[in-house]
Formats: sequence, structure tokens, C-alpha cells
Amino acid sequence: MEEQYKPDNNRRRWIKAGLGFLALSAVSTPELFASEARRNKRLSVLHTNDWHSRIDPFPQNDPKFPGQGGAARRATLVEQIRAEDGEVLLLDAGDIVQGTPYFNYYAGKPEIELMNLMRYDAATLGNHDFDNGIEGLKKMLSWARFPFVNCNYGWGDTKLDQWVKPSVIVRKGGLKIGILGVGIELGPLLPAENIKGIQYYDPIQKANLEAFKLKKEKGCDLVICLSHLGYSYTDSKVSDRVLASQSRNIDAILGGHTHTFLEKPEVSLNLEGNSVIINQVGWAGLRLGRVNWQFSSSNNTNNKASAQIEDFKKSIAI
Repeated sequence: MEEQYKPDNNRRRWIKAGLGFLALSAVSTPELFASEARRNKRLSVLHTNDWHSRIDPFPQNDPKFPGQGGAARRATLVEQIRAEDGEVLLLDAGDIVQGTPYFNYYAGKPEIELMNLMRYDAATLGNHDFDNGIEGLKKMLSWARFPFVNCNYGWGDTKLDQWVKPSVIVRKGGLKIGILGVGIELGPLLPAENIKGIQYYDPIQKANLEAFKLKKEKGCDLVICLSHLGYSYTDSKVSDRVLASQSRNIDAILGGHTHTFLEKPEVSLNLEGNSVIINQVGWAGLRLGRVNWQFSSSNNTNNKASAQIEDFKKSIAI
């Protein structure tokens, strides 16, 4: 059984000392039609992306984000939502590290340990997570008490497949949630020695194959894709929007890489005319994404007509 994190008094003081305001962007789907076995189930999916080692809040004199962000603020908000909602899934879409001296000095350990304390359920890899090379990434992954997912990288003889799986299934309140990951082509972004032996495969093809296994073969109630492809591009590069339009069996794409602050999540139609939710929450831990799923007992599995968007932002101060 997974051990629950209970902050001690010192950590509580640490959390409260860093607290101010955190924007929470979300989408609500009042009715995601499901089977009798999922009658009246509710699930809150929280997600982050492109944290980039921003453990501390931005300084008060920062011109864009004065006093905002910080791991303490995120931890407190996640705990509050868990206390209110019960069934909560916490996910990350990559680029956990690189951006502050914490990574330069400690090679990702503080970031991973904080995610352990917050009880992340799964994460995918971003390109910057390879900045210390394959051996550095192995060490970072070895500290994690949560799984990493990616289905469109081939690991060759790197042995990274010991820590990174194509997908995982997480159970919450009787629901089976399938989580898969896809990543951007690493070759143009990193030195060759950092990714030696790693192959890149078409993320659309691989994501659809993995989603079929999760939804059709393993009977998952919900399939979420953690993506580090980027939200959208002006050229033909594969993005979250392109993936959504060319997908099957994926219910939500929670993305990263382009540091896109979506004011509200987007709903796209897949190849079968079903709705796919797309969301990305900027960078640096400034926002916590939230997707609320309410399952009904209807046998209609097409949620196109029932998916609704709510432009919801919540700030809390403690």
C-alpha cells in the first residue's frame, strides 16, 4: 500500500512560509459517459509541466511573476484538493529539471524528492531531462517513487526501459486510468552523446497503438496521454493539437514543452469524432492544471456532446 505523505511541523512551516497565490486552470466534464461499473464516480486529474527546477517562488522584484510559484505553494494546494475531492491523480508532462542552480548542484534530486513527497502518480520525460546524459537520467529516475512513461522512444542498450515504460495503469476509487507518454524528437535539441542509442518513433502511431491496448484490451475507463511534443506549431511538426486530431482512444492530452499558458483547456475531435481534451499550464510551476471527470452510468461512450469547458481559475492564500 502506498505510504501517504504527512508533513511534519517543520515542513508545515516551510510550506506556509512560501504560500501566496497559485492560479489553477481547469476543465470540467460534467458527464463522461461510462458503464454501470463506473456509476457516479468522480476523479480530479491535476497536472504540471516544465517545472524547470523552480523550487523557490520567483523573487518579489521579478518583472513578470513577482513572488509567484514555488514547490511549497503547489504542495499545499495539492493537499487541499486531495482533502476536498478524495480521488485525485497527480501527473507531470516533463522538463522537470534545468533552469536553476538546484539542478546544476544536485542533478535533479531535490526536484524528484519533492515530487515523491507530493505523491505524483506518473510523469513523462522532456528533452531537458536528458541534459546530464543517459547516466545522469538513470540516477535521477532511480530516486523516483513514481513511474515514468514514454512509448515513442526506443531505448536500445541504454537500459532506460528499467525505469521508463510505454504506459502504466493507475487505479483510483474503482476506476482504471491508463497513462501513456510521448516525447519530442531529441536529436535537434541535445548533443548526440546525451542520447546515444535512443531511437525516435512517430508519436501518433505509437500513442494510438498504446491507447488501443489500454482502452480496448485492458479495459481502462480513462486514457490520458502525457505529452512533451508542444501545444501547436506553424509548420508540420507534430504537436498536441495534431496528435489529438489524429488519435483514437485518448481522452485527454496533458502537454508541455512550448510553455503555453492556456487560459482554458481546448476540446478537439479525434479520428472517430470523439472529444479529446488538451491542456498545458505554462512553466515554472506557476499554475496547476485540473481536469474534473464525472462518470455516469450511461452506456453511451461518445462524450462529444457532453464535454463542456469551464474557464476556472482559483487562487488560495493560507
